[in-house]
Amino acid sequence: MVDSVKPWPDRDTIPVIDITSLRDGSDPMPVARALHDASRDLGFIYVRGHGIDPDIIEAARESAYAFFHSDPERKRLVAVSANHRGWLATGGARMHDDAQADYKESFIWGYQDDDGQAPDDHPLRGANRWPHWLPALSDHAMGFFHSGHAVARHLLRGFALALDLDESFFMRQCERPLSRASFVYYPHQGDDIAAGRYGVAPHTDFGMLTVLCQDDVGGLEVCDARGEWIQAPPVDDTLVVNVGDLLSRWTGGAYRSTPHRVLNRSGRERLSLVLAFDPDPETVIDPRQIHGANHDGAAPTTCGDYLVWRFGKAFAYRTAS
Repeated sequence: MVDSVKPWPDRDTIPVIDITSLRDGSDPMPVARALHDASRDLGFIYVRGHGIDPDIIEAARESAYAFFHSDPERKRLVAVSANHRGWLATGGARMHDDAQADYKESFIWGYQDDDGQAPDDHPLRGANRWPHWLPALSDHAMGFFHSGHAVARHLLRGFALALDLDESFFMRQCERPLSRASFVYYPHQGDDIAAGRYGVAPHTDFGMLTVLCQDDVGGLEVCDARGEWIQAPPVDDTLVVNVGDLLSRWTGGAYRSTPHRVLNRSGRERLSLVLAFDPDPETVIDPRQIHGANHDGAAPTTCGDYLVWRFGKAFAYRTAS
């Protein structure tokens, strides 16, 4: 049985932060401090002034719906690869051992260079699996990927400034990033909600930073510091950004990676555009690099090793024989 959720009491619960003056460099520190404060508290932020062209978002949504509405036999032609690229059908993700499989499907892609080639030197990156019957999808998807990546880089620059670090600290190794993007499709759940099945079960995100473009349907819920679920409904002209486990680990827990979930009670289909930002796989994640960060208990690791471990626990196809 799914527990209850409190309605969103006001728009100060999850702060709305305009990052324009951080993006253009005109007055970055007030934005940096606001991002810092929000990430120490709830770890979720509505970001306004993000700079992504609405046409890029609309084109990505149209291509995503065209893909998810395709015949399943066609979608199987681009079924998810060992490198976590392609279509992940309903039931392919389980957020923790005791959870039911998520009631969603996803299409996942990642970094590729200008001629369409992707590095294949790590278990979580390789060739993107573009559907041949939707020739525009790759351009639309990569347009969102690059735009979301730019937003994440601005935000991480703000976090570094607020922590009195060089503004490039979190991106010193980001030439061939492990970042992934996905179209995530949620059908209306109906009676599955009563049975305790989620669109996405409660979880924290694995990596550094997640940039989410919601549609107008709603269904995202966030666990606040009191352990109560609150709504994170769509807010016009914003993105939802949240801290992931890897950034929380790197900052010694100063920034909070917050549990969240999705329940589609709307009676409509729901679509999210998601960018999960991560730097190059060899990036060392060690809170001792940050003055004043708590480094008790968390051994240094690399971005690549940490994500391989987390993906192996969450995605059944990676451990299936």
